[in-house]
Amino acid sequence: MKKTILLFLLAVSFANAQTDKDQINKTLDAWHKAAGDVNFDSYFNVLADDAIYIGTDATENWNKKDFQAWAKPYFDQKTTWNFKALERNIFFDKSGKLAWFDELLDTQMKICRGSGVLVKVGKEWKIKHYVLSMTVPNDEVDAVTKIKTPIEDALIAKLQKK
Repeated sequence: MKKTILLFLLAVSFANAQTDKDQINKTLDAWHKAAGDVNFDSYFNVLADDAIYIGTDATENWNKKDFQAWAKPYFDQKTTWNFKALERNIFFDKSGKLAWFDELLDTQMKICRGSGVLVKVGKEWKIKHYVLSMTVPNDEVDAVTKIKTPIEDALIAKLQKK
């Protein structure tokens, strides 16, 4: 009897995790689509109120309000971004209320990597933290570093003075 109950609970737990995984996939896909569709409200409603968004530029580390202010002109001019997931991995903590993920994205910058943390708020998943990174093929790191050096040396010096 105990073994049957345990198997039942494991099956329910797996089913709930799969449902949450499906819901997170739909949430992230809809979030990316909202940007491509230039839908400001739908895009930002997926972010938790205290969300952090870290972009590809070293200076892009925003709370939700600052990210909205930065992004608003792009949405107003209908010059947003359009990301599509190529692959995604999703993981959960033991409570089932916290998830983290990584994804490879097809973007106007070619392949980028997104990673983040989501929290379950009621029955919805909200993005709490998101990091967007450009990928650099290993064989091209030296060439990319050469391009970045004059810009980022100044930023490194400024940050080291803090």
